[in-house]
Amino acid sequence: MIRVLHTADWHIGQLFHEYDRTYEHQQFLNWLLGTLTAERIDVLLICGDLFDLSNPSAASVKMFYSFLNRSVRKNPDLQIIVIAGNHDSASRLESPKPLLESSNIHITGLVEKDEDGMPDYSKMTIPLKDKEGNTEAWCIAAPFLRIGDYPSMPDSANPYADGVAAFYKAACEYAASRKKPGQAIIAMGHLHAQQAEVGDMDKTERLIMGGVESISATAFDDNVRYVALGHIHKAQSVGGKEHIRYSGSPLPMSFSETNYRHQTVLFDIADDNIGNLRTMEIPVSVPLRRISEVHSHLTEVLSSLQQLEPFEGDLRNAPYLEVRVLLEGPEPGLRHRIETALSGKNFRLAKIDVRYHSSTASADKDRVTHPEQLNELKPIEVLHKVYQSKYDNPIPEGLQKLFQQVTQEVNESEYE
Repeated sequence: MIRVLHTADWHIGQLFHEYDRTYEHQQFLNWLLGTLTAERIDVLLICGDLFDLSNPSAASVKMFYSFLNRSVRKNPDLQIIVIAGNHDSASRLESPKPLLESSNIHITGLVEKDEDGMPDYSKMTIPLKDKEGNTEAWCIAAPFLRIGDYPSMPDSANPYADGVAAFYKAACEYAASRKKPGQAIIAMGHLHAQQAEVGDMDKTERLIMGGVESISATAFDDNVRYVALGHIHKAQSVGGKEHIRYSGSPLPMSFSETNYRHQTVLFDIADDNIGNLRTMEIPVSVPLRRISEVHSHLTEVLSSLQQLEPFEGDLRNAPYLEVRVLLEGPEPGLRHRIETALSGKNFRLAKIDVRYHSSTASADKDRVTHPEQLNELKPIEVLHKVYQSKYDNPIPEGLQKLFQQVTQEVNESEYE
C-alpha cells in the first residue's frame, strides 16, 4: 500500500495586489512538510503552476528547491512527481532534472518525442513504489499540453479536446502495457475540465471561451484509478466523478476565492484500487476580508470600516481587505477617505472595487454611435457621451475645462 498527497497551483512569487506573499508561501510549505511526515506520505503529486511567472525570481526558485530538499531529507523514501503548468517555463523547470532524479524527484515539463515524432510515453510514465521497493502503481505525469504535444486532429470540430483525449488514451495504453496484475494506473494533468467551477471574475485563471479548450472527464480511461488535476483554483471533483479532482490552490489567488476551502487530497493505493480518499484543509495564514459583501454607498462603507475591530495579532498575518463601494460618480480622494477610516485597524487595503449607480437609461445612452456619426462629433461631445454612459451624470465643469485645454494644446502642436 502507498499513500499519495495531491496538490497544485502554488504560484510561488505571486504578488497579491502588490503585496509580497513570501511569508504565506513559506507557511504553506512548512505545513505541507509536516503533513508529509505526520500522514506518512509515500508519493507527493504537484500538478503544475509551481511558480506564478515563467521567469521566477531567484528567491522563488530557492524556496521551491529548498522545500524539495527538506522533504526528501526528512522523508527518505518519499517520491515527488512534478508537472509543469501553463504559468511555468517547461524547460526551466526541467533543467535540474538529472540531479533531482537521484533523490527520487521526477519532473515532467516537456513532452519528449520518439524517433517517429510521437510523444514518448515511457518518459512520463513513472512507477510508484512502496517502502519495500515494490511497484504499487504507474503514474502518467503529463504536463500542460501545448500545440505539438498532442496528436493533430485536422478533421475534428474540436482539435484541442480530441487531441488531448487521444494523448491520454495512448498514454493509458502504454501504462497498461507496463502494469502487472494488482498494480494501478493514476494520471496527472494541468488543464481545464468541462463542468469545472471557476471563481466569478477570476482573471488569474485562464478563461476558456465556449468550452472549446475544455476536456471532458470521459477523456480519461475507466482503468485510471485517480486523476490529479491542476489549473483551477477551486478544489472540486469533476463531472460527478470523485476520482477526478482538482486539489485547488493552497493560497487564495484573488478575492473571488474568499470563501474557498483550500485543501490537499489524500488517498491510498492498494491492489489496483483507491481507498481512504479524503481532503485535508490547509490553514490560512493571511485571511481575505470584504467590506461589504455587496457594493454599498460610501457613507455605509466608511461606517463599517470605522466599526472594524483592529487586528491585534502578528502583522504578518494581517488580513487583506477589499472595499466594495457604490458611487453616483467620480469621488475625489476616495482612497484617502478609506485609508483614514482604516487608520489603526492593521488591515492591508489591497483593493477598492468601485461600481457606479445605474439609473434608468435614456434613449440617447442606449443608442449606438456609428463610426460615421462619430466623425461628425466634436471631441468634447464624445467626452460628454462617454462620461454620461459610464457615470449617468453630466460631466463636471472642471473636468470639461481641463479637457478643452488639453484639446487646444494638441491642436496647436499640430501646426508647430
